Amino acid sequence: MEERFAFLAEWYDPSAALLRRYQLLFYPKDGSVEMFDVKNQRTFLRRTKYDELHQEDLFVGNRVNVFSRQLDLIGYGDQYTGNKLGSKKERKLAADFYTEHQTKSFFNNLVQFMTSGPVVAMELMGDEAVSVWRRILGPTDSGIARKEAPPSLRAQFGTDGTRNAGHGSDSLASAARELEFFFPSTAGHGPANTANCTDCACCVIKPHAISEALTGKILHSISAAGFEISALQMFNMDRANAEEFLEVYKGVVTEYPNMVAELCSGPCMALEIRGTDAPKTFREFCGPADPEIARHLRPDSLRALYGKTKVQNAVHCTDLPEDGILEVQYFFKILDG
Repeated sequence: MEERFAFLAEWYDPSAALLRRYQLLFYPKDGSVEMFDVKNQRTFLRRTKYDELHQEDLFVGNRVNVFSRQLDLIGYGDQYTGNKLGSKKERKLAADFYTEHQTKSFFNNLVQFMTSGPVVAMELMGDEAVSVWRRILGPTDSGIARKEAPPSLRAQFGTDGTRNAGHGSDSLASAARELEFFFPSTAGHGPANTANCTDCACCVIKPHAISEALTGKILHSISAAGFEISALQMFNMDRANAEEFLEVYKGVVTEYPNMVAELCSGPCMALEIRGTDAPKTFREFCGPADPEIARHLRPDSLRALYGKTKVQNAVHCTDLPEDGILEVQYFFKILDG
């Protein structure tokens, strides 16, 4: 049987303001491509030779051009493709990130571990940030950390020298290189986000909650309640984006102008939430929009615990089940794209 690689791909149709999803097939024998419209279950592009697409371009998170149409590769179309191409690309990314350790004996184990699941990358800012963060992390080996720095993160949450809870840049030069790896300052993409865009609800931790250092408490509350946080990312919303995202409330609630102003007043954090009947159950967990009412009716809800007013109520959450995927896509496919 002729070898072929299958990917799930998305294209943003600006005229319809919709994300259209395709199955993209690539045949390495002759460099031909084929596309199927997933929603309409029909052939979109018959198998055609296309010399501008190469096997090395095919990895999840990349953006490729197929006959002038920009496609975001969002997932593997079958297990064979994932096994054949996925692990190879992910190992290369991890090897590139840990390039200074390539001659060390633990390098292969480190790369294998770092590609075993999702990671969270953060830019931390503050006076002497590199040295302060390394002190908070503790010694590289978690066993040594438990003896020499018991309060450190690696002492509390690590198990050994590889599974040691967190990474920290060891110099300003390393910090600059590593930040560029995850958060490119020029055109291009860092590692792909982890959004599934299926069976999900959207949560947005609002700027006031970020500035009040409530992010960690909110994330802990969500996880402790049994919800899966399958993607999270910080965004700076401009007014046009905030108005577009909240448009459903325009003319419906009097707080709409203030809701827009709050959402673009500083960085916010978008989350994809997954779980059984996620939009309904997570909305109940967030509580009523007015924190005062929430404190009476749902005292353990997020808005009761962390909200202040109907506008500064800690979080936005998906209201209608059919909006969950659309809201997650807005952040993780459109804004992040």
